[in-house]
Amino acid sequence: MPDVRLASSQGKWILLTTVLGSSMAMLDSTVVNVALPRIGRDLDASLSALQWTINAYMLTLAGLILLGGSLGDQYGRRKIFVLGVVWFAAASLMCGLAPTDAVLIAARALQGIGGALLTPGSLALIQASFHPDDRARAVGLWSGFGGIGAAVGPFLGGWLVDGPGWRWVFLLNVPLALLCVPIALRHVPESADGRAHGRFDVLGAALGALALGLVTFALIEAGAASLLAVAGVAAAVAFVYVEKRRRDPMLPLDIFGSRQFTALNVVTLCVYGAFGGYFFLTALQLQVVAGYSALAAGTALLPTTALMLLFSARSGALADRIGPRIPLTAGPLLCAAAMLLMLRVGEHADYLTDVLPAVLVQGVGMVTLVAPLTASVLASVDTSRAGIASGINNAAARAASLIAVAALPLLAGMGPEAYRSAPAFDAAFDRAMPVCAGVLVVGAVLAFALVRRPAPDCRRPECRTHGCVAAPPLEAGHRPGARAAGG
Repeated sequence: MPDVRLASSQGKWILLTTVLGSSMAMLDSTVVNVALPRIGRDLDASLSALQWTINAYMLTLAGLILLGGSLGDQYGRRKIFVLGVVWFAAASLMCGLAPTDAVLIAARALQGIGGALLTPGSLALIQASFHPDDRARAVGLWSGFGGIGAAVGPFLGGWLVDGPGWRWVFLLNVPLALLCVPIALRHVPESADGRAHGRFDVLGAALGALALGLVTFALIEAGAASLLAVAGVAAAVAFVYVEKRRRDPMLPLDIFGSRQFTALNVVTLCVYGAFGGYFFLTALQLQVVAGYSALAAGTALLPTTALMLLFSARSGALADRIGPRIPLTAGPLLCAAAMLLMLRVGEHADYLTDVLPAVLVQGVGMVTLVAPLTASVLASVDTSRAGIASGINNAAARAASLIAVAALPLLAGMGPEAYRSAPAFDAAFDRAMPVCAGVLVVGAVLAFALVRRPAPDCRRPECRTHGCVAAPPLEAGHRPGARAAGG
């Protein structure tokens, strides 16, 4: 039974450790988009290289995040968390020193592996360390501080890009790791799941990542699309086959026997696919076309995160009262309207009249849907499977963003040098935003048709304050020491 109290000095050190670790990964998910135009100019990178700068990280993170939680259960949550922090910092150093776009992309893939180790570990440490009476408050503080980090991220990233340079967006992780690791080793107790058996679905993780990677490559490098797409589909079929036959699969397919869970994950794919494309292209649009500095572009999107941080808990409480169907229908529709409002953002766009209305509507839409989505996912499965359900939903969101960043420039007709020409990029952006809006409308229709009110005694999320736009919040298992799929 974990017995550390939140008010104790050890409890405060544990909370600081988990906030520092999760903030490293969360900052990277929000600040790198702002740095893309400067990275492209400095490294003479094509648009496809900028897509890979985002997707290489997302690919390894989405493919391995479920495996990361299992490794912590078996070998020790603190040990794997510290390994993830060190790995992430080393890969960040490689990113910051990268002499070419190819080296940067490879380092970003390594960074994603570190993120897959430390992201599940941060919440798992809280679940395994704190006394049950303090755990909910500790999770609330952890998610609140994480939300503040996500809100500060674009502003900090823009300041670094305009000041010391884009490399410091990555190098900043090194001092954070140097602070985090000694605190973790000194103050965080080790814990593991005594029931863990040591069998890991490495083949399933490899096949899942391979399928995503091949499909992504086919979309970004359209010249070899047909062959790579077929190979990607074949890898996906092999992944499903392996997961059906394994005794302890990374992705237990029987969880999709819940119609509600399946429907919610399809809605997640629609919603976060649109978000991934939107945030990738909007950061470029504001700088390439509207002429904003990196700092101004990062700050421009701040109201969305601030609204989520301030009101996500209230949105979750409202959904508890009225059910998730209306929020999960209205939220995507509001976000679709926001993306159509972004069509007003062109050359010399005024922030107050052109950008801010879209950003505010986007924030209201995300507030409306994110917390109810998480609660509905947890409520759609048995309590004992809440952790894995949350992990699957988080991985689905990241995979959707990955595919969107790869596919949307192709669908919008962006050439390899499109981001170097304001008129060309503006025209492609105007074609891309309606596509994102359409995907969100599909998600809203599916939610209205398929999502139902959960049972009154279902599990409720502990992470109620949320500020990260990259994926829905993760939740841990239902009891101390249970397998945690998220952080």
